[in-house]
Amino acid sequence: MRRRRSASSRLHSPHAAGPARRLAQTLMSVAAAVGLLVAALVGLPGVAQAAGSQPCDIYGGAGTPCVAAHSTTRALFSAYGGPLYQVTRASDGASADIGPLSAGGYADAGRQDTFCANTTCSISKVYDQTSRHNDLFPGPAGTAGMGADRGADASELSVTAGGHKVYGIWISPGVGYRSHGAASGVAVNGQPEGAYMVASGTHVGSACCFDYGNAESTPADTGNGHMDAVSIATTCYFAPCSGSGPWIEADLENGMFQGDNGSNTANKGNNSTYVTAVLKNNGQTTYALKGGNSQAGGLTTWWDGALPSRGGYRPMQQEGGIILGTGGDNSNWNMGTFFEGVMVAGYPTDAAENAVQANIVSAGYSGQTNVPNGPQGTITGPGNQCVDVTADDTGVNGAAVGLWNCQSYAEDQHWTHNANGSLGTIGRCLDIIGNGTAGGTQVELWDCNGVGGQKWVQRADGSLFNPQSGRCLDSPDGATANGTRLRIWDCNGSAAQKFAVNGGAPVAGPGGTCADVAGDDNGSNATAVQLWGCQSYAVDQHWFHGSDGRLHTLGRCLDIIGNGTAGGTQVELWDCNTAGGQIWQQQADGSLLNPQSGRCLDSPDGATANGTRLRIWDCNGSAAQKFALG
Repeated sequence: MRRRRSASSRLHSPHAAGPARRLAQTLMSVAAAVGLLVAALVGLPGVAQAAGSQPCDIYGGAGTPCVAAHSTTRALFSAYGGPLYQVTRASDGASADIGPLSAGGYADAGRQDTFCANTTCSISKVYDQTSRHNDLFPGPAGTAGMGADRGADASELSVTAGGHKVYGIWISPGVGYRSHGAASGVAVNGQPEGAYMVASGTHVGSACCFDYGNAESTPADTGNGHMDAVSIATTCYFAPCSGSGPWIEADLENGMFQGDNGSNTANKGNNSTYVTAVLKNNGQTTYALKGGNSQAGGLTTWWDGALPSRGGYRPMQQEGGIILGTGGDNSNWNMGTFFEGVMVAGYPTDAAENAVQANIVSAGYSGQTNVPNGPQGTITGPGNQCVDVTADDTGVNGAAVGLWNCQSYAEDQHWTHNANGSLGTIGRCLDIIGNGTAGGTQVELWDCNGVGGQKWVQRADGSLFNPQSGRCLDSPDGATANGTRLRIWDCNGSAAQKFAVNGGAPVAGPGGTCADVAGDDNGSNATAVQLWGCQSYAVDQHWFHGSDGRLHTLGRCLDIIGNGTAGGTQVELWDCNTAGGQIWQQQADGSLLNPQSGRCLDSPDGATANGTRLRIWDCNGSAAQKFALG
């Protein structure tokens, strides 16, 4: 049976446009850092810059040093300038380390974007920023019965921190990370420890387990008290619970605890966009849970009292492994978004935790955290169903592709239409079985390899056309039920073949460039439209070709300035309207014709340099006028 995440995970806020691809960081003075810390402590808004004393500096100064520090968004020591995480390309298996823009600063997302351009990347390692090298890797299979974990899609979710574009770790079922065995310095056998993570309070679920912290040294449930990890989920493991969550809980193995023996109706939950989730445990008698909004304010203490009196928790029996996004036995069915987290030796003071929360607030996290927000988009089909991969975001080669109810949080319903015409999700491409061409051949997910069975062209009539077979994506007999398997069939214009790629597709232009909006994903009225090197992560290079002939991106349309018709008139981005200057028709020779002017989209003199401003010109069939719609 197909499992789907609970309705409690549905979210509603719109996501913000992506920030600049060309990044720069402003260093701040010590005096400004102190001002930020004080402002955050008293609940005042702070300037969105990294504080001079980062979380691990604070903990260390309070006598509870970090023994693990993981983040894809920023350095957690003010002096740290090493790698934050590693990305690996699907196209060639090459890897690159992503570090901060400067010591103590924010992640260099621009390096990731450049390295991963026109392919997909996974996060293959999360570096430990302490000297202990407690790095995290996609976890092995465990006794929960799940297979080995895969690395998260590196570009699934971008947000901003301190005004800089950064990426979080989007955890879906089948994604998770683990240390190699017991980690250095992490608490074992009843030793005291503390941990926090900054995670999403809106991309959450009720399955097991979205955890960060201490776990078994091998992926097996070895009994009560062998874990000490902080979790945020809608899991009410011990009823009753207050409201519908999500709640910050302690996964102590064989129980998600909110209080003494589990239930704690005083825990009202934390559902802000960003949540600071805090756990500390003296290993013998006492533990505490705290939560706060990572964007403003302080921490609320949900529990500060006795460890469970059930057998095995007094004292604790930790094994010192580290997990991220899974349970101790590799239960990896849940979802969440992780930005940063640390583990410390010893029982942290309340003052240190308050100062860390102030530092987190000063980091200036911003942006939606619940929906993939790159160039991905849903593909809506017959019955307003979504094109979906079976097995809940864990698609492997050969996974069936079909229709399912649209779910904003479902990673495997968000597809990127690449410049080569392929449609990709969770690291693989929509493919015709056996690269076949016969009517009725079903489609599946497969490694992206550039074959003809992976080329899909969005046509103005709403169909998705496969040029190699000459056929269209089709729902048999127009079926709309969940689980309907898709196929290719003779193109016929019926409702069974209406599939809208809502993320759009690149418009490939002269010299292998792409039609691009100046200003890095934040185009307003009158923004220039130009050529630029194709970038798979650039939202403003993905254009939706509507059945009305309009090409739109970033909520606006490709428009001829002044609704002009004269040769040489440049094009721009403008609010979509009924003007003839916004209608574009793909011609058989590869040109884009504007019927009102009778002229074609053109690159002056066939130029291909980045920033070349586009115009209309007499149609002539030259390379300067080849613009292929995806």
